Amino acid sequence: MTEQRRWRLIGSDGAVYPSTQPGTLGGHRRGKRYGKLDCRAALQAIARGGYVQERVFFRDETSAVAAGYRPCAVCMPNEYRRWALQEAQ
Repeated sequence: MTEQRRWRLIGSDGAVYPSTQPGTLGGHRRGKRYGKLDCRAALQAIARGGYVQERVFFRDETSAVAAGYRPCAVCMPNEYRRWALQEAQ
């Protein structure tokens, strides 16, 4: 029997937990940002050798927001605008 693959995701409480499902969003721990896994800005940072050690993953947007992360302005501009408007109030 083969062992099922596990991923380490950040939950809505901000804690890391193992999952049998991969995350659908990636994030940056220090910057408290989350975005799509194919985000141009994140991929460029990874290519330059940065970002990887601070990278985290989320199952969904609800978990990312609950953990205190904000949307990426590059790959999620609509979500970022909504977040920025809420922050300004």
